[in-house]
Amino acid sequence: MNPTQSDAYLRRLGAERPARATTDALRDLHLRHLRAVPFENLSIHLDEPVVLDEQTLLDKVVARRRGGFCYELNGAFGLLLAALGYEVQLLAGRVHGDEGLGIPCDHLALRVRTADGGDLIADVGFGAHSQGPLDFGERGEQADPGGTFRVVDAGGDLDVLRNGKPRYRLETRPRTLTDFRAGAWWHSTSPESHFTQSLVCSRITADGGRITLSGRTLTTTDAEGLKEVRELGTDEEVLAVYRDGFGIGLSEVPTVRGGQFG
Repeated sequence: MNPTQSDAYLRRLGAERPARATTDALRDLHLRHLRAVPFENLSIHLDEPVVLDEQTLLDKVVARRRGGFCYELNGAFGLLLAALGYEVQLLAGRVHGDEGLGIPCDHLALRVRTADGGDLIADVGFGAHSQGPLDFGERGEQADPGGTFRVVDAGGDLDVLRNGKPRYRLETRPRTLTDFRAGAWWHSTSPESHFTQSLVCSRITADGGRITLSGRTLTTTDAEGLKEVRELGTDEEVLAVYRDGFGIGLSEVPTVRGGQFG
């Protein structure tokens, strides 16, 4: 990533270029990312390919001002952090579900080492999760506006827990972006993937709440957790929420298309 691209990325986040790659600067960038760049799977339902290469990720998140899911969001964020002087490793995870662990390379998270000695897990691509990075080496409870988190040893891997419930299991060896292409393809095409079966667009709001559009269902949650849910009637209403709530300009309303193979 060249300085022009990183400056444009920082403008998308509403952030100044940090003087040093510190832990505090990472925490600020992490929260700004969650507020500015939505977690969304619209490409799957708009016949847009999910491509995991550096330029395509930057084009989507920065130039086109879109969001994405874990591979895209954490992939792009990792590029920005590396350009700002952080030491970044891509880590592969498997999401805990009702039927056990998901597929290999089910999730992408970041291990980030900072100039002031921090060693953290950054994750701006898991939907409702921690608002700040988690301490990689801490095994006690870590308080966060998104809940109470713990990082637990799991036979050489690490389980990340939220409010006592395992969210995903991380490998500790570093990966490359290409390692996640099979997982991104599976999540984009398989009828067994929840991403092919539903639409989601979600981000944290400036007051600490959340706005989520799932198909035509708009859910707003305030900082105290009070939810308001309403159904949108017209295509114009849906497109207005994408535009005004998420900064995403669409010419058509996405519709669930399901998996491409069975």
